[in-house]
Amino acid sequence: MMPRPVLRDYFHLTYRKIPVLAIGKDVYCDTSIILEALEQAFPDIQRSLYPRAADGRDNRAIIRGFQSYWTDTVALWLTHRRQRPLFRVATGLLPSVVWRTRFGQDRAGLIGHPLDPDKLEAKIPRNLAHLDLHLSLIEPQLASGGWLFQTETPSLADISLYYQLDWARTFSAGNGISNLTAGDAADTNEDVIGSVFNGQRYPNMWTWFHRFWQYINNLPSTETRVAENAEKVIRQHLQISSLATESTLLSTPAVPLEALDVRLGLRRGAEVTIAPDDTGQNDPTRGFLEDASPEEVVVKPVESADVRLHFPRLGFVINPVKSSKL
Repeated sequence: MMPRPVLRDYFHLTYRKIPVLAIGKDVYCDTSIILEALEQAFPDIQRSLYPRAADGRDNRAIIRGFQSYWTDTVALWLTHRRQRPLFRVATGLLPSVVWRTRFGQDRAGLIGHPLDPDKLEAKIPRNLAHLDLHLSLIEPQLASGGWLFQTETPSLADISLYYQLDWARTFSAGNGISNLTAGDAADTNEDVIGSVFNGQRYPNMWTWFHRFWQYINNLPSTETRVAENAEKVIRQHLQISSLATESTLLSTPAVPLEALDVRLGLRRGAEVTIAPDDTGQNDPTRGFLEDASPEEVVVKPVESADVRLHFPRLGFVINPVKSSKL
């Protein structure tokens, strides 16, 4: 699965992961920065991903840290790669048949090394033990019967934890793997994680999991699905959108430290490459650095000055393009 042609052709974006978000002609890559962009673009205290705790405390920083470092990304220094502790456990529970398909071959290329289906299957018990560890660590946090950080409504922490567990529960059973592998593997229905994740072993987690499901299903749908050709929709979007003239950096507690970025070779206008520091490193996005903050970099693609691409600094590698010396 090469970089998606629609994103490559219209936004000059070779970023392979999902999702991406376009607000006007500003394109945000990676869930972490997308969430912050939505919070800033559509401020609504009643719908915030960071509701205050019942005692009035603002736990935004720790909620973001929980999402980024626990459920999503954390450094694994032994391999000098970034891994996802809970997500890595979830993917490690996939049936081995998935890795024997074209999807498995593609993911091997994305990761950068071959995947051995037999070895991965042999690691499923270890990953079940790791899942048990995560559940054990989180169980006491839910003893009050509320949400993870005692907020009045679910926060980003609840969302990120729920989707990881739901993903693990669904795909480890083989549900949906036919869709995942484009028909190369047939769906199955085997309860793989039930011995670890159940109401007797972790009653707080179990109750929270089903309460969250009910909460989400009771929300009104606000999704608008577009049945038209994707390229047509994007062309229309670009035609009616304009590029904002003012800075579009997301708010951060501290101002940009330009002198430090200059020491890294990240001067405004410099050509840079940006790629995730875990998977997808072989398809970096190239652009000219327009702006940077402690948490974000903004570039204009080499091929076009009519769009801006936003990347988080956490989980990405930004390098200046060195001029060749003759």
